[in-house]
This record gives sequence, C-alpha cells and structure tokens, in this order.
Amino acid sequence: MSFLPVTANDLPNGLNSAQAERKRPALTSLSTGAVPGLVLVAMITSVAYSARGFSGLTLFSPMILAVVAGMIYSNVLGVPAHAKAGIAFSQKRLLRFAIVLLGFQLTLGQVAGIGFGGVGIVATTLGATFLFTVTLGRLIGVDRKLAQLIAAGTSICGASAIVATNIVTDARDEDVTYAVAAITLFGTVAMLGFPLLAPVFGLDQHAFGLWAGASIHEVAQVIGAGFQNGTLSGETATVAKLTRVAMLAPMVIALGLMARRGDSDASGAKPPMPWFVAAFVAVVAANSLVAIPAQIHSAIALAAQIMLTMGLAAMGLQADISQLRSRGLRPLMVAFSAFIFIAAFSLMLVKFA
Repeated sequence: MSFLPVTANDLPNGLNSAQAERKRPALTSLSTGAVPGLVLVAMITSVAYSARGFSGLTLFSPMILAVVAGMIYSNVLGVPAHAKAGIAFSQKRLLRFAIVLLGFQLTLGQVAGIGFGGVGIVATTLGATFLFTVTLGRLIGVDRKLAQLIAAGTSICGASAIVATNIVTDARDEDVTYAVAAITLFGTVAMLGFPLLAPVFGLDQHAFGLWAGASIHEVAQVIGAGFQNGTLSGETATVAKLTRVAMLAPMVIALGLMARRGDSDASGAKPPMPWFVAAFVAVVAANSLVAIPAQIHSAIALAAQIMLTMGLAAMGLQADISQLRSRGLRPLMVAFSAFIFIAAFSLMLVKFA
C-alpha cells in the first residue's frame, strides 16, 4: 500500500511501474511486516502461560498449551492476512534461535555424570526408537515426513525435536501439529504412570531416573516424573534427558544427509548441517568451558522457553483441524507404538545391560 499516488512520470530516472512495485514493499515494511503477526503470537503465548494457573492444566507445558490456543484461534476466528509474515518469522527464525539457546542447558560434564553405561543406554534407545518408528510408519502407510517427526519427538526431546527435525524434513504445518499433539498425549501418560511402576519393576532411584530420562518425551515431563520418585531420581533423569537433547544435533545432521541423498537434484538439496545445529554444538561446548552466573543462565533458559512457546503458537495458528482429521488413526498408532517401544526397550537396557 502506498500513501501517495505514484505515476511513471513522477519516478526518478525513468523508473517504470514494475520497478515501482518492487520498491513499495521496502517503503511499507514497518506497517505490513512482521509486527502484527508477532503481536498475535505474543498474545497466544501469554494466554498459554496464563492458562497454566487453571486447575487441571498445570500438567502441561506452555508450549503445548500454545499449540492448542493457536489452533483454537485459527480455526474459530481465522488468521488475518497481514499477520502471516510475523507468524512465519516466529515459526522459523525464533524457533531456530531458541533451539540454539537450549545448548545452555547442557554441559559435557553433565553427560559424564551418568557414566558411559548411561550414555550408551540413552544413545541405543534413541537410535532404536527412531528406526522402529520410521519403519513402522512406512509399513502401515504413514507419510514419511510425519513418521520422522513422530520418531524425533519420541526418541529425542518432544516438541523441540519435532521443530528442529522439521527444519530439515520440511513437513506440512498440520503434520507438525499432529506430531506435537500425539507426543504430548503419550508423554503425559508416561509422566503420570512411570513413577507408579518403579516399585513394580524393582527400580531404585538411579535406575528409575535413567529409565525416565531415556524414555519420557518432554524435558518438563521427565523432570516431573523423576523428582516424584526422589531427589537422586530427579537429578539422574534430568541429566539423562539432557543427554538425549544433545543428540538432537547429530540426528538432524543425519536426516539432512538422508534428504540430500534422496534428492535427485543434489544442487537443490538442503545442507546436511543447518546453521542452528552447528550453533547448538558450539553453545554446549562454550557452556562446558565457561562458568555462567546462575541468574544469567536462568534468564537464558526462560528466553529459550518463551521463544519455543512462540514458535509453537505460530504453528498452532497455521494448523487446519480438517487436515489433522484427514490423517486418520494410523499416525496415532505409530506414536502409541513408539511410546510402548521406547518404554520397554529402555527398561530392558536399564535392568539387564
């Protein structure tokens, strides 16, 4: 939109109308750019944080509530066209930066804290679960990209892994929302049910923490389940889970290589090492070498959570419920089977490895 009428004769140096059309977006970027969409995303994010104060919703992270709130807004009220640029910015750039900031939650010393055996259990469980989920999805006819998102969310770190994986797989927004919803459902079941199973399986605090950290989907869910069984259990679960988070980088690199190999036009393939993965690894290394004050560390963690929540709110705003229904029950079967597999496989390793 231009504030003053412009004609070809008014343009300097003989600029034609086509050139004028190319100039206009730069002149009006402030009014039609990312600001309206960012404001809408921020509003949805605020609703998600506020909703946690209601009884029955405290079990869910703000990220999950933001997806739901965004979906409700989008499918009931609709998203105005002028907000789409800011929503896209939140869904892509903010999410990438937030994933980089997740590196501040992990140090190499923390990984060493669970020992080589613990790291081996986490890595083996992650790889086996991812392979099982993708294979099952292919066998029962689930879209490959959606199966990869479910596999990443189950095997690595829930919604954050789904978001990071989608940067490489480039699935539809509806697939991302479906995967987040399924992972949330079964991760919540694990958070509530696993502590009740600790005495049934004869797990001490260390063993239960390792099991919870190696198998439950979201970081918040792991912490909730771990500390419910004791302090040592909670600390072990947190370290094991953060070790899984660190494995997000090599997993995304591997998916990038697979995407590149499967692309008939190698020149147009996505790079196997997205910049945010390299930055994530660098942050983990820096966090391991430099002591960061606790207050700064907490502020960074909060900023990462808020940006992740904004990104997932943006995904919710772009989700079409009719498209989710069209996926049917097969993807849900894949998510449920992956949930059972990772729980059983990691328990077997904890008990007998």
